[in-house]
Amino acid sequence: MTILQEAPKEAELGRLWQALDTLTDPEIPVVTLREMGILRDLRRGADGEVEVVITPTYSGCPAMEQIADDVAATLASEGVAGRVVTQLAPAWTTDWMTDAAREKLRAYGIAPPHCGHSAPGEAVIRFSTQKHMAVACPQCGSTNTTETSHFGSTACKALYRCLDCMEPFDHFKAI
Repeated sequence: MTILQEAPKEAELGRLWQALDTLTDPEIPVVTLREMGILRDLRRGADGEVEVVITPTYSGCPAMEQIADDVAATLASEGVAGRVVTQLAPAWTTDWMTDAAREKLRAYGIAPPHCGHSAPGEAVIRFSTQKHMAVACPQCGSTNTTETSHFGSTACKALYRCLDCMEPFDHFKAI
């Protein structure tokens, strides 16, 4: 016997998405979880409970526990019995970030990743033979930059320095 997952009713779905759209990344508070591509789906499970599907941006990302707690608290504040489901496949890719997220990162002082233009849900494979793309300084826009550490403020970012304005900055790695 196959149990079909029933989608939440349209009004409930819209209300829940609106509430979830207020949640920001705990490590980068200027972008929402949805803009980052972390919030994957909102559905009703086989038992009738609402499920919010999230995908971590990075293996071992320490923010995932906080994200799951924030999602669960949002559901509870909306009076909805639900749970958070972590989905690992397909693996998250920086291509799932919205253009708005990339611009917000830049304005916040983090160089956004280059986009490979895959559709949400698609797996992306990048080969090391690809030409290295210059990282633009989010302060002055110069591409005269250098990586000073492969790991920046978090494992998903690298630390760069602009050789023109001399400012250090994080670059969100393309994953």
